[in-house]
Amino acid sequence: MFENKKSNDNEINQFNFRTDLATERRDLYKKANSVENEIDGIESTKEEIDENISVEKVKITNEQGEKAIGKPIGNYITIDVKKLKIAQEEEIQKASEVLSNELRNIISQHIAQQDEIIVLGLGNIYVTPDSLGPKVINEIDVTRHLLNYAPEYLEEGTRSVSAIAPGVLGTTGIETVEILKGIVENTHPKLVIVIDALASRSIERISSTVQISDTGIIPGGGVGNARAEISENTLGIPVIAIGIPTVVETAVLVNDSLDLFIEKLQKEAKSNDYLNKLKDEDNYEEIKEALIPQDYNLIVTPKEIDDLIENMKDIVARGINFAIN
Repeated sequence: MFENKKSNDNEINQFNFRTDLATERRDLYKKANSVENEIDGIESTKEEIDENISVEKVKITNEQGEKAIGKPIGNYITIDVKKLKIAQEEEIQKASEVLSNELRNIISQHIAQQDEIIVLGLGNIYVTPDSLGPKVINEIDVTRHLLNYAPEYLEEGTRSVSAIAPGVLGTTGIETVEILKGIVENTHPKLVIVIDALASRSIERISSTVQISDTGIIPGGGVGNARAEISENTLGIPVIAIGIPTVVETAVLVNDSLDLFIEKLQKEAKSNDYLNKLKDEDNYEEIKEALIPQDYNLIVTPKEIDDLIENMKDIVARGINFAIN
């Protein structure tokens, strides 16, 4: 499909997507290359669970799809939860059940029912937008120690689950993958679940989107601070990543705000050909180029991030516990 666009493909592949979400990368690629149908090597479906929750699945099936959006071959499931900052217990529970179902299905593709799992919470608990991983770890129902020392208190068939929040390189001086390799070699889990904060190219996705993937994760990749990869290639066992966008760049914020401003002008019948053209284009790169020389391309997060993190922590922790125990 893209043989005649080889030079353009190369240009897009070198483009810094500044998002960890496969669905956003696919949409950006399609828009930049004027692709109406699905990209060769990528399959996708979308399901509306209810008025506030939707599930979109992106599967990269070959090297062409991998090259197009810069993500490894594998499965990427995006769960969008609207109005999360005002979500009540019922909505949080529903979202956790959706996450649990998707996580259970993807785990079953890689390991058996009773195989041991370790849950890894990445991030810095003292930095709110980066604290999701460690906060989730505190809520995980760990069983490994009980199976070893007090099995009589557990139901027969209970899965062995352990969990750890290893901290960040800046405070430990050790790459997370190095810590995890030592743990895997000594405790012998069959699968790792990694939780981490992500970056997005949309302000509405902040702490209201969950991405599940079975291709591992590169911590810090979305904010240009990439660390060593955590994946089956580096650990020797399957790695399922659960990521939640908690930050965007200033350029993303300005670009989305510009779109909203243009929509307002259009509704007031003040649009013209220039505004229509501007609305149809992705102005992120131009805005970013204007901000970088002045060091204004900040990483930003909403003022309600504390509440959003708490709600998302509950959704993710419950989802994991329901799926693996």
